[in-house]
Amino acid sequence: MKRQDSSKAAVSQSEPNAFSGLNMPNLPTEPKPVDPEAPQSRWKMGRVVLQRETAHRGGKTVIVIKDFASHLPLSVIETIAKRVRAACGCGGTVRDRRVEIQGDQVARIRAVLEAEGFEVGGVKA
Repeated sequence: MKRQDSSKAAVSQSEPNAFSGLNMPNLPTEPKPVDPEAPQSRWKMGRVVLQRETAHRGGKTVIVIKDFASHLPLSVIETIAKRVRAACGCGGTVRDRRVEIQGDQVARIRAVLEAEGFEVGGVKA
């Protein structure tokens, strides 16, 4: 079988572009950049519930963020947990699609979650 010459398949740059004559003033010039750090731009965040727990923790208080929407992947939940931990300046973990934040900082956690686009229910500040 004979091989085709690749130079014939390439389009020369001297030929005019097929779309060069189009004039459509209402079209946007370029797409808006997407911030990869903003999960709310890709997902409907939904509703979460805050719950205060002290059981089996040696008397220490932990705030649990639970009931994340089922369509949110675990990577988004982990990103949100990281932002909440950074805002509160404390530790925490993700277990079974629940975020556990050490300490009793309900107001800060609620503010971060609402800024991310969640509707927050549960424990009041």
